[in-house]
Amino acid sequence: PDTLIESELFGHEKGAFTGADAMKPGLFELAGKGSIFLDEIGEMPVGLQVKLLRVLQERKVRRLGGTRDISTEARVLAATNRDMESLVRQRHFREDLFYRLNVIRITAPPLRDREEDIPILAGYLLHKLSRKMGVSDITLHRDAVEKLLSYDYPGNVRELENLLERALIYRESSEILPDDIEIRPDPAGKDAEDEAPGTRSAPHTGSLKEQEREAVSQALQKWEGNRTKAAEELGISRRTIIYKIKRYGLDV
Repeated sequence: PDTLIESELFGHEKGAFTGADAMKPGLFELAGKGSIFLDEIGEMPVGLQVKLLRVLQERKVRRLGGTRDISTEARVLAATNRDMESLVRQRHFREDLFYRLNVIRITAPPLRDREEDIPILAGYLLHKLSRKMGVSDITLHRDAVEKLLSYDYPGNVRELENLLERALIYRESSEILPDDIEIRPDPAGKDAEDEAPGTRSAPHTGSLKEQEREAVSQALQKWEGNRTKAAEELGISRRTIIYKIKRYGLDV
């Protein structure tokens, strides 16, 4: 509920609403001179956006039911998977708040466009999950890493973490093997049998790596070695295609 979000962010005084039996400082107040991270900022109700804008502009918060302003020096970080410009155009998100938050913008490409990060992230997540599950010295077999690299992760890092957590449960040794990693069909996608007539791609031959190498090679030949154009055609970032050129030893 909006009032609960407001109470969490800005705090409340005793008696501010039913159930407010004691004063509670909000997250902005508790953050002090540190940082506050607002995840999924695009989901914030419009009414609260006005109050957040005031906090960012005046660097002050007022608890629900309070009468005095409290200074805040917290740094604000916000994240979203929504198209914020579109939300602004549709008037679901305030333009002034968007520009107030959008001072330094970091765009994180989807995991499929930064394949080189997958082994590093997998190692970190495996360590985190191992500690959570009370096991130690769990490693990834190199073929398991290759299997992880062969997937495009529509669910991004959260899906990678999900795959590894399931693999930890299935494993029968201190090493995660390819068979321990269960890659399931995209729940939002369609099976091949559901495709419209005439839309099914011709069957591929060779391994996934060979298909990928061939696709990168053909795109580079078509654009006479222009990596940016080839990357656009393949739907990947320029950084990713440079990585694949090195990985496959392609002569550009």
